Amino acid sequence: MVNVNKNITHTVAIDHPEINDNRNYNYLAFPVEERPEYSRIVSMIQAKSRVIDLGCGNGSLLQRLIKEKEVKAYGIELSESGVTICKEKGLQVEQGYIDERLPFQENAFDYAICNVTIQMVRYPEVLLTEMKRIAKYQIISFPNFAFYKNRIEMIIKGRMPKKMLFGYSWYNTGHIHQLSIKDMIELIQTIGGLKIIKIDVDETGKKLKNKIIQLFPNLFCVVPIFFLEKIEK
Repeated sequence: MVNVNKNITHTVAIDHPEINDNRNYNYLAFPVEERPEYSRIVSMIQAKSRVIDLGCGNGSLLQRLIKEKEVKAYGIELSESGVTICKEKGLQVEQGYIDERLPFQENAFDYAICNVTIQMVRYPEVLLTEMKRIAKYQIISFPNFAFYKNRIEMIIKGRMPKKMLFGYSWYNTGHIHQLSIKDMIELIQTIGGLKIIKIDVDETGKKLKNKIIQLFPNLFCVVPIFFLEKIEK
């Protein structure tokens, strides 16, 4: 078991605790969940591989990977409640930040996953660089800020889109780095040493709708999934 930054405090400066706030996730209310992108991510993973989930939340994705792909799974999560729930499930998860030097050797894993979390960390470029260092493959998903409904709300209302923030307001969301598909491609190119195998935008299961999304992903995809591979020297 790796010891990762156990002495962490994560406070929220807010005077009214009854207001919804997703900067400090509390997973006690939903120890189990099934997100739409889980099936898409699971399909990218080879059976019996080594997987790390960075920002693993309540461990639901890790559980599914263990059950369906028999992977050797590990996770890092900042939320204390998330870590507690993961350990209650018997998962190998430690508390820590994911956007700093990670305590793993190069190529310690086959896959490094960061699901709908990169927009919440302080240093996305450090996170992606570390994912490249510790794993051969990288799987990253995030809310696409360039989604057409966000654009419309910005133009019409001149405010941060509620669709983008999943119902939260700009001041109580954990989303601190809004990005688009084009932004992620640019970051990958800037870091270097990574090849884009696939950008999965198949969100609906409807052929016609998905065809339109594939033609204009930066406009119509809500949550893209990037499947990357490290270019070996």
